[in-house]
Amino acid sequence: MHEFLRNNRDELIARCKYKVSKRPRRAATEQQLSNGVPLFLDQLTRTLEAEEANEGGESIRISGASGGDSLALSEMGVSAAAHGKELLKLGFSVDQVVHDYGDLCQAITDLASERDAPFTIDEFRTLNRCLDNAIADAVTEFSFQRDTTIARQHDAAANERLGFLVHELRNALGTATMAVAALELGNMTVGGATGAVLKRSHESLKILIDRSLDEVRSGIPDETTTFSVAEFVADASNVARMAAGAADVVLSVALVDPALGVHGNRELLMAALGNLLQNAFKFTHPHSEVTLKAYAFGEQVLIDVIDQCGGLPAGSADRLFTPFTQRSDDKSGLGLGLSIARNSVVSDSGTLGVRDVPGIGCVFTISLPRHHLH
Repeated sequence: MHEFLRNNRDELIARCKYKVSKRPRRAATEQQLSNGVPLFLDQLTRTLEAEEANEGGESIRISGASGGDSLALSEMGVSAAAHGKELLKLGFSVDQVVHDYGDLCQAITDLASERDAPFTIDEFRTLNRCLDNAIADAVTEFSFQRDTTIARQHDAAANERLGFLVHELRNALGTATMAVAALELGNMTVGGATGAVLKRSHESLKILIDRSLDEVRSGIPDETTTFSVAEFVADASNVARMAAGAADVVLSVALVDPALGVHGNRELLMAALGNLLQNAFKFTHPHSEVTLKAYAFGEQVLIDVIDQCGGLPAGSADRLFTPFTQRSDDKSGLGLGLSIARNSVVSDSGTLGVRDVPGIGCVFTISLPRHHLH
């Protein structure tokens, strides 16, 4: 058999390439085959030559013992593992890894039949052993690399979700802390406006925790409702005024048409608007102004947060909504506020964008489908 393989090497490789080229979403390239069929064919040939020469040790070194070796890969196992890894990088599936070696077995059998080339039973056993070991090592490495990639993706997604939760909890807790400090400083009761802010902050904390528990338990979707934009903006501004004062910034809120309504998850959208306002207070120059306004534009409701940060560096607008990206040297946060805000708005069929006003500031705009209030 080794003479047959050596004499017909090019024909066998050509037949394998042809089979591969006919497979859906698969094209034969030298890159794919560099550790595949040609190398395997050479190793199979040398294995058969070693066995004919009664060099059992050399045969095992090249292609491995029957059943493979879990402690050390053979020469064939190393190249098969590299082939499996390469096919994963190229975006192929595990069955295509197996097909590469199955194609060669079929090509050998067909060509031998066409040319009436007889093989011994021992040679067929060696062929099967080599195919079995190569497929096992290729699939093992393919699966290991695929599982590792999936695990990394899951870890990254879990880390981002955890970061979002921590960021929102921190915002709600920060507002509650400011409210308590204001109550203590002014010797006020919890029945007033500041007390209402404190209560809303506690309610936000409870909602965040309950939502996280629901997601862990069964992935229950968040409830949505149609609500007044005017009341929504009023609640957001009441919470934000203390943060504006702490940043030495004036918060200006424009009147909102009481007939405007939107449909969505009010708490998530409130958190999104809160993140935009906190971002504005953080970057707006002291003793200046942040403006909040909401209005109808066709069939959309637009909510603008206008700051006076001085404008954005060239090319930075596209990166603002990337998770864990921070605009300044202040690393006290996680760089998640704008990313959370966009995700929350998008989940309610809206959009969140930013417009740079060079030398003046930024305009962050939430756009949501307009709904009629009942």
